[in-house]
Amino acid sequence: MKLLSFEHAGRAGWGVVVEGGVVDTGRLLPQFASVRAVLAADAVSQVATAAKGKAADYRLADLTFLPPIRDPAKIICIGLNYEAHRVETKLPVFEYPVVFTRWASSHVANGQPLVRPKASTKYDYEGELVAVIGKPARHVGRADALKYIAGYSIYNDGSIRDFQRHSSQFIPGKNFPETGAFGPWLVTADEIPDPSKLTLVTRLNGAEVQRTGTDDLIFDVPALIEYCSGFTRLEPGDLIVTGTPGGVGYIRKPPLFMKGGDTVEVEISGIGTLSNPVRDE
Repeated sequence: MKLLSFEHAGRAGWGVVVEGGVVDTGRLLPQFASVRAVLAADAVSQVATAAKGKAADYRLADLTFLPPIRDPAKIICIGLNYEAHRVETKLPVFEYPVVFTRWASSHVANGQPLVRPKASTKYDYEGELVAVIGKPARHVGRADALKYIAGYSIYNDGSIRDFQRHSSQFIPGKNFPETGAFGPWLVTADEIPDPSKLTLVTRLNGAEVQRTGTDDLIFDVPALIEYCSGFTRLEPGDLIVTGTPGGVGYIRKPPLFMKGGDTVEVEISGIGTLSNPVRDE
């Protein structure tokens, strides 16, 4: 099942993607104000029942996409987590995941413009898989980790490379407003039983710039749930953005950065495609 957050006729809503568009399950189940509220109530099966057999209320083309989780309490990002990316950066193997955070104001939804800030011309793409937490998780062992995932989505962890390297902390280069993208929807975990068997492709202006299998992750999704739940309490709707593969723009010769007028797409098998135009601030 695909859960979508959207805006239609000035109203924010959420629903289930079906053939021909979206069932407005937010109207059918008004006790749940958002996808995050559905996850918090452990009500995914209730949503599936409500949407079963229903015709689409809206066409996708008639909606403005919103981030699937509109108000995540935590966006935990993992850096240097694909072996090919680690090799291209010439960095050593890390004993623990490289962790940084993003704020919700730093990302936009599918179809919305990514903004290259006027402070820099070094705006890089990073296609990534997102694991969305489905129930409270604390001190979760690897063997049980996938039980805590509600589903998966796609992220473009757009990076302002020069600001990222102002210090050993990545946060400044990762949190310019509207520089990342999240969507287009959340695919429930029952449709992706093994997140290590997916293929991720990033395209810039139609040209492929990244391609990998998620089996190249250094710390896979269960390992990340185990580690992150060891230092914080994960809550329904929290995002774990799992890292980007090799092929990033700043490593290329000459470097390849995003600019106004570009279009960037991140496609992950079993999930879909996150597509965004780019504009200059």
